[in-house]
Amino acid sequence: MSDISPLRNAVRNGSGLKRLGGTWGELLAEFLGTFVLISFGDGVVAMAVAALPGSGRAATSTTIFMAAGDWLLIAWGWALAVALAVYVAGGVSGAHINPAVTVAFAVRRKFPWRKVGPYIVAQVLGAFAGAAMVYLLYFNAIDAYNKAVGTGRGDAKGLASYSIFATFPAPYFNGNPTGPLIDQIVGTAFLVIFVVAIIDMRNTAVQANLGPFMIGLAVAAIGISLGANAGYAINPARDFGPRLFAWLAGWGQTALPGTVDGAFSWYFWVPIVGPLVGGVIGVLIYDWFIGDVLNARARLQESTPPGRAGGETPPATEAETSVPETRAAPKRRAA
Repeated sequence: MSDISPLRNAVRNGSGLKRLGGTWGELLAEFLGTFVLISFGDGVVAMAVAALPGSGRAATSTTIFMAAGDWLLIAWGWALAVALAVYVAGGVSGAHINPAVTVAFAVRRKFPWRKVGPYIVAQVLGAFAGAAMVYLLYFNAIDAYNKAVGTGRGDAKGLASYSIFATFPAPYFNGNPTGPLIDQIVGTAFLVIFVVAIIDMRNTAVQANLGPFMIGLAVAAIGISLGANAGYAINPARDFGPRLFAWLAGWGQTALPGTVDGAFSWYFWVPIVGPLVGGVIGVLIYDWFIGDVLNARARLQESTPPGRAGGETPPATEAETSVPETRAAPKRRAA
C-alpha cells in the first residue's frame, strides 16, 4: 500500500496542480478557515453554556451568563477563533471566512464576482462542519444541561443550549426584527471598516504578520461593545451553517425558521441579510472617508517631483537662464 496521499501524488506528478493552485485550492482554504472559526467560536460558547456548569466549575449545573464573566470568555474566545482562522487560510484565499466580506470585496476591492458564490458555499459548509465538531465534543454536556433545566432541545427552554450554535435577538426587542437587523448592519459595517483599514498598506497597516491578530481584536471590540443585542453574528455563514446543523440535530423551529413562541419568529434571515448589507456599507464608508483620500494623496505624490510641494513652480537655474542669451549672441565672422 502506497503512503503517498492523492494530494502529494498530484504535486509530485503534476496532475491537478492548476486546480489546487487556483480557485479550488482557495475554496479548500475557505472551508478549513471557517471550520476553525466555528470549532473554536461555537466551542467557547459550549464551554460557557454547558461544559463549565456540567463539569462542576460553575456555581450550579445551570449557572450561565452571570454578568460579564461569561460574556468576556465568549468575546475573547471568538476573537482568538477569528485570528487563528485567518492565520490558517489567509495565505491561500485571503481568509474571507465570511460572505459579508466576500461580497464587500467584490463590490469595492476587485474580487472576482465569479468566485463569490463558490466562496460562500465553502464558508457555509465549513461552518456546518465546525458546528458538527463542536456537537461531537460537547453533546454529553449539552444533554446534561438540558436535563438539569428540565427541557428538550426543541422546547422554549432549549434556547440556551441552541445558543451554542447560532444567534437570537435579546428579549427587549419583543420579537421585532428591526432592531436586530440594524444591529447586524452596524456591527458588520464596523467589522469591514476595521478589516479594510488593517490590511490597507496605504494606511497605517499592521506589519510583521500581525494582521490576523488585529482582526481578532476587532471582533473582540465588536462583541464587547455591540454584542448583546443579537449575539453579533456579523457573518451569514457563521450563523446559517451552525443553525442548519442545530435544526438537523433536534432544535427544530428554534433553529429554522428561527422561532420561539412568544419571543421571536422567522429570525433566520436577519443574520444573513443584515451582515450582507452592512459589509457593503462598511467598505463604501471606508473608501469615501479614508480610501479615496489616501488614493488622492498617493497620486499627488506620484505627480510631484521629490522635494517639491504640490503645485509649486520650480525656480529657473543659472544654466537655464543663460541658454537663451548664448543662442541669441551673433556669430563672429572670420577675419
